Amino acid sequence: MLTHNVASFEEAVVYFNASLLGDGVMVTMLLQMVLLFLTVCIDPYILKKQKRIIMAIIALIVTLIVSDVFSTWLEDQPERMPARTILSIYNYAVWPLILLLFFHIFAPNRKHLVLLILVAINAAVFLTALFSPVAFYITYDNKYHRGPLGYTAHIISGIMLAYLLYLIIREARRMRRKESLIPILSILLILFAVELDENTWKKNIPLSYLTIAIVSCALFVYIYLHLKFVRDHEDALMMNQQLQIMFSQIQPHFLYNSLTVIQELCHTDPAQAETATIQFAKYLRRNMDGLQAKRPIPFSEELEHTREYLSLEQMRFEDKLTVQYDIRCESFTLPPLTLQPIVENAVRHGVR
Repeated sequence: MLTHNVASFEEAVVYFNASLLGDGVMVTMLLQMVLLFLTVCIDPYILKKQKRIIMAIIALIVTLIVSDVFSTWLEDQPERMPARTILSIYNYAVWPLILLLFFHIFAPNRKHLVLLILVAINAAVFLTALFSPVAFYITYDNKYHRGPLGYTAHIISGIMLAYLLYLIIREARRMRRKESLIPILSILLILFAVELDENTWKKNIPLSYLTIAIVSCALFVYIYLHLKFVRDHEDALMMNQQLQIMFSQIQPHFLYNSLTVIQELCHTDPAQAETATIQFAKYLRRNMDGLQAKRPIPFSEELEHTREYLSLEQMRFEDKLTVQYDIRCESFTLPPLTLQPIVENAVRHGVR
């Protein structure tokens, strides 16, 4: 009798600890979502569209947490079987919908109509549980059973995750390593959570592992957006610096004089004006390419850039400027925008 009482006491303690653990995890998840919501609201660097998407994800995650808790509570109440069925339908329908919102974060420039159709098909399949066991059914003793189409949400989610992984790998060249790792880690985390939910029969928490994984992914998404903002900001600064360097390389008087020559040629020699415009465009293009180059370029390319510059100057100075080329070696490289500024300086001081 004493042994039986001790065993009952130990079981009660274990149950009490499990309940505390479950409540602690649930409260932690909810607090994370509340803090993330407040952070997104006051963050000035995230676009309004991105804010709306993240807030929609947060709202759906909160409903998933509440749904999981109620589903766990209803497992011990057979008379609540219809309510548990509705909650299960909701969970299965929402998981792919959250993945679709992830697509709008990680691949914002693409249309996702096909994915939206898949999400709608998934919801329609599980709605049949209201009147048919084809997706799943819950018996009168409150036991869950999967039907022939019970893995529809898993299959559709798997397709969406595989496609998302493909897009990430395809765009990885444009991303920094930290950025590309975040969506990949999110995908792996979701897959691992699904595996745990399918093969773990007893849990000490009232939440599915998938719900917990999606909470973590929402935090990852916020970190991803911040890293993306930093990258875009740095790229914009670099582009601005390159433009400043380019215009510092191109003397203002040269721009003005070249455009003036082209304007005069438009009246006197339209064909020559067209040629001058093309050369001027090539000159500017090579300046931009030179600023973006990270390695030495062949001398022949730098020489061609210099020829374009001299052609424009010859149109302006005519007989006052004579150019002779005595090139004996071209098989070497040099930093871009090194020869042309030297020649420009010689022309400016030589002709004067």
